[in-house]
Amino acid sequence: MSKVVVPTKTVTFTVTSVPKRTAQVKTIQRLMRMQAKIQGGLRNLAKRRRQKDNIVTARAGRKWIVRKRATKLTPVREGETFTLTLTPQIIPDIASVEKFLDAKTAK
Repeated sequence: MSKVVVPTKTVTFTVTSVPKRTAQVKTIQRLMRMQAKIQGGLRNLAKRRRQKDNIVTARAGRKWIVRKRATKLTPVREGETFTLTLTPQIIPDIASVEKFLDAKTAK
């Protein structure tokens, strides 16, 4: 995978197996959330939460906001694919979970 993972390349990753450690699952989720399509969906959900889903009540004479939890749009399952343009900042994250990912150069 080291030949494929080079800065400024666009690479498609496929999840080959789901890690057992929670930290590794979160790393893969964070990488999956970097896609433009997913970021747009997260932006729309954040706007909806801000406008409609948070509950504002009075508590001790002040506004109290019960905030809805953020939605995870990126499930880590075998066979899930995502495409990223690599930057030097995310290469260590990819290296830490590379045994769970299969990388191919995107076209």
